[in-house]
Amino acid sequence: MGGRESDLVLLNSDGIRCDGRKIDEPRRISIKAGVLNNANGSAYIEFGDNKILAGVFGPRDVHPKHQSDSNTGILRVRYHMQPYSVPERKRPAPSRREIEISKVIKEALLPAVILESFPRTAVDVYIEILQADGGSRCAALDVAAVALADAGIPMRDMVSACAAGKVADTIVLDINNEEDQAGQADMPIAVMPNSGQITLLQLDGILSTSEYKKCIETGLVGCKLVYELQKKALKERYFGGQGS
Repeated sequence: MGGRESDLVLLNSDGIRCDGRKIDEPRRISIKAGVLNNANGSAYIEFGDNKILAGVFGPRDVHPKHQSDSNTGILRVRYHMQPYSVPERKRPAPSRREIEISKVIKEALLPAVILESFPRTAVDVYIEILQADGGSRCAALDVAAVALADAGIPMRDMVSACAAGKVADTIVLDINNEEDQAGQADMPIAVMPNSGQITLLQLDGILSTSEYKKCIETGLVGCKLVYELQKKALKERYFGGQGS
């Protein structure tokens, strides 16, 4: 987080943010399940200006064999940014940030995925960032969870993610790229909506105790909104939007 606003007005006197949203308003979100024919499950999300594709393969044999687990399946996640996903061309090789986010998303999904039914196998989740904006790890986690469900992988619950943050001394929902760069704090959060179990909570920046609590509450509101869109995407995929 930058902590400096420079010449950009992040929040005006009427409580309107730099992209025209209110402080409790998320960006436009659309999710579609079943977009890849060659994957066992797939999904596509547009979360603000993020455009992200996820494909799931498996359960399938583990190679090399010594990485398999005789008691359970394993989950492998790759978060990858395309070179053209950001204004300045990114190098194709995985960066430290991509490796870290891959690990974060995997650990956020693990509590929801039932792998015990598939010992000695692997479920692979490939996440491709086609266009990046602020909050890409939350959007990637959202689309990966839908792709897992689309693949028929047994899950205890969906995983829904959204970020909150602090901008111009105000807690706001779903920070965009400008707010991420010039704001004061960013808190990605993910939850299993039915159980209420939080599977991801990170903080970049400094918050007071009261701001910390409000930021969590705000992020969870965003997660609930995302959850409804995830369910809608799966219903449209399998029931034409008529499922219960």
